[in-house]
Amino acid sequence: MWTRILAVSLLTVSASLAQDTWQLGALAGYGFYRNVRVFSPEGRAQTGIRDRFVAGAVLTEDLYEHLSGEVRYIYQDGDPFLMARGIRQNIQGQSHTFHYDFLIHLRDRDQRVRPYVAVGAGAKLYRVSGSPQISQPLGEIATLTTEDDWRPLISVGGGVKLRVQERVTVSVDFRDYITTFPKRLIAPVPFGTARGLFQQFTPTVGLSYSF
Repeated sequence: MWTRILAVSLLTVSASLAQDTWQLGALAGYGFYRNVRVFSPEGRAQTGIRDRFVAGAVLTEDLYEHLSGEVRYIYQDGDPFLMARGIRQNIQGQSHTFHYDFLIHLRDRDQRVRPYVAVGAGAKLYRVSGSPQISQPLGEIATLTTEDDWRPLISVGGGVKLRVQERVTVSVDFRDYITTFPKRLIAPVPFGTARGLFQQFTPTVGLSYSF
């Protein structure tokens, strides 16, 4: 009896490995932000993160016919800024995004082209890499600080995967990375308020290998 159970277990593991359920890949693209506003008794300013390139890595576990799980890391080289009255100030920075998504595939695993929708959650680090700013021309509205800021993140989007070889897949993807306002990094003055969510609209192209 135990011999049979062991044999079945080994066959199950072997079948799982033979199906190439794991995919490891890299991706690159561009991050576009939607600006938000900061209000104070002295006025208001637009604020956000500059649009810049993104790069990242992805690990996918494709176990089921129409559902898979994916861990992603995304780097975006973007500077925080404030803008009002024809003045624009910024500080050098970047962001690091970590999240897990569920991918809902619209076609079976054996299909060469597989469109999908994605939804997930994670965290995002808004990090400052530049020197502290001595001059803050919009300091009566808000201040650009040197404080790094972790924020919870929601990820939504979709894309399509194209298998170009037996173990090689190309993907074209779009995600909306949504976080709350990073008030430690872009600090409104006392009695000031910040309105809006930070959204990084991110189209990417990726290449992955199945194993």
